[in-house]
Order: sequence, then C-alpha cells, then structure tokens
Amino acid sequence: MRTSEELIALEERYGAHNYHPLPVVLAKGDGVFVWDVEGKKYYDFLSAYSAVNQGHCHPKIIKALSSQAEKLTLTSRAFYNDSLGEYERYITTLFGYDKVLPMNTGVEGGETANKLARKWGYLKKNIQENKARIIFAKGNFWGRTLAAISSSDDPISYTGFGPYMPGYDLIPYNDLEALENELKDPNVCAFMVEPIQGEAGVIVPNDGYLKGVSELCKKYNVLFIADEVQTGIGRTGKMLACDHENVKPDILILGKALSGGVFPVSAVLADDHIMMCIKPGEHGSTFGGNPLACKVAKSALDVIIDEKLSENADRLGKIFRKELKLIDSEMISLVRGKGLLNAIVIKPKNGKEAWDVCMKMRDNGLLAKPTHGDIIRFAPPLVINEEQLMQCVNIIKKTILSFE
Repeated sequence: MRTSEELIALEERYGAHNYHPLPVVLAKGDGVFVWDVEGKKYYDFLSAYSAVNQGHCHPKIIKALSSQAEKLTLTSRAFYNDSLGEYERYITTLFGYDKVLPMNTGVEGGETANKLARKWGYLKKNIQENKARIIFAKGNFWGRTLAAISSSDDPISYTGFGPYMPGYDLIPYNDLEALENELKDPNVCAFMVEPIQGEAGVIVPNDGYLKGVSELCKKYNVLFIADEVQTGIGRTGKMLACDHENVKPDILILGKALSGGVFPVSAVLADDHIMMCIKPGEHGSTFGGNPLACKVAKSALDVIIDEKLSENADRLGKIFRKELKLIDSEMISLVRGKGLLNAIVIKPKNGKEAWDVCMKMRDNGLLAKPTHGDIIRFAPPLVINEEQLMQCVNIIKKTILSFE
C-alpha cells in the first residue's frame, strides 16, 4: 500500500492543480468517520461540502445503488426507463411542485434554472429577445462554469476567464431595498439566491429576508430561484432552508445530499407554467434521470425523513453553537450558523491562521477546511449524535486553546 506522501505526490504529478486540499489521504468512510490510508480515524466536519448529510456509505443508500447497478445503470433520455417516473412522482410530491428536471451536479442545476428562467421571461413575461436579466447576491457561489463565474464577485473565480455571460447583475446579500430597486426593471426575469451563503462562510440573513424576497418577486412578476444545493436536504434543521420562513421558491435547485454523496444527482423543481416553457431538444443531459440516480436519490431522501435527520440537525446545531461560544479564546471572533451548517471566524494569533487551526484539528482527529482565508466551516454528517458532537467540541476547544 502506498503511503499518504506517495499518494499526494501522485496527484501533484498527474493531476491538475485546481484544488488545495488539506494534506490527508482518505481511504474509508462510515457514518461520521473517515480513515486515512495509514488507518488513522477522523471525524468528518465537512461532509464533502454537505453532500454526505446521511453519513458516509449509508447502508440503505448503498443497497439501493448496488441493487440497481446489477440491473440497469443508464439508458439516456432517448428512451423511457422504469425508475424515472416513480422518482419524479416521489420528489415532486415531497417538495410540492408539478415537475422536476433531473440533472447530475449542483452547477448543472444552476445552469438549468437560469435557462428556464430566461425562457420563461421571453415566453411568459414578454421580455424582448436577448434582454433578460437575472439578479444575484454578492458573495454567491454555485459553481465554476462560465455562467457561474459570470455571476461571481470573487476575483479568484472569475479573473482570467472572460468574456463573461451578459445579463447578470449583483446586489448586496440580505438587502431587500437593493433587490426591489432592481426588480422594477421589467427585463428582470429572476433573482437567484442561497438561503444561507455556504461558500461565502455560512452567512445567515436576517429573519424575514427570504419571505421578503418571495413577496417582492411576486410583486414584480419575477421568478424566485432558491439555490438549496448546499442548504437543502436537512442541513439547516429543516428539509429546506426556505422552510424556516415557510416560503416556496418558484424554482428550487437541489444537489449534493440529494444522493447522500453516493452518486452525482441534482434536480430542478418548478410548477408547470414555468417548467413547460422548456421543449424537447432545448435542454438535457445524457446521465440526467438515469435509473441508478433515481433509486439512489429516493433512498437518500427516505433516510433523511425516516431517521429524522433534519430534527437532529436542528437540535444539535443549537448545542454546537452554544458550546463554541463558550470557548474562551480571542482567536474566535464570531460564531454563526443554522442547524448543522456552522462557521467560526478566526482572528490570527501569533502568526497562526485558520489553515493552521485546521491542520492542528486534523492532528487531533477532526477534519475541516478554511474558506476565504479566515473562516472555518463546520458541517458534520447529520447522523452525528450528541456524545460524538461533544467529543468534537472538545477537539475544537483543545485545538483553539493550544494557540493561546
């Protein structure tokens, strides 16, 4: 067996350098735990950016995967298959929409929602051809395609990749007045927003923000697109983060934990008056809606519901934030989050920063990773129990205090 150093060297030599991973090489996962190639055990507090909400290798999801893999994996949408219709009925009923358009990755879901909104704008809102605008919030992140970076205000994402997609404009997050000013333009077809900004560092908006967004979009006949790729599927203490304010977006984007991290699955949900604007040949994907994905996604959603993982995230998230706030260290300048999507803002001390904290936590048996340099996101699998959570709190506390 190759060592961690050898395997890291292989990636450095033969792989593109488009990531900067924490130096740990994982070989096994089970529930809230992962193991490296040398056999050291860690708590996973990233959950593959919230894709593994149901825990690593959940037996029910793996069973659904393996059972279907033995029968039929892919037909493309050139033909019908015996799994898609049942899955479509299940997910639309669960989330309360007329239709679903199945895709594979979160960013594909975002692209789909954008195309759908533009098409609706031309067909239903009578926007002049090529004049449709979509508004985004500053600090957004929904991927790294050319469309996604065109809506970004992060220079690392967009610099050197122009020209950019036209028709995209940015406003401050959590600012209803700025949103209304833009929505007055009749060429605006949609506002796309994360209910909680994940990659930006778990930025939680004011209470009432999402409700205000929904009301303004209705007032100005603009589609409210909720990017719940990271915040959805139980992560914030509800099935959807939008559920905290009882709002239903016009277009809902799901991904990541929609498959429990077992297989790439994403979905875009909308009612008929929006979804039926797309006609055959105008959008699609070879793998979207494949039988394997359908079985895995249904099983992944069943696990969230049957094991009450949303409720667990809500209860343990409150405990976690309370415990983090009790850590007596100047290094922690802020604690924020909802459910089990949380973050701390690190104030450098003695030349040590968030990366150093994550390295030390790794040594102490917990894996997390910085975002934007000074923020550490904490998002364990939702199957974690209170005893395990308190063990992790102790690891985080021990690590932080070691820098005093």
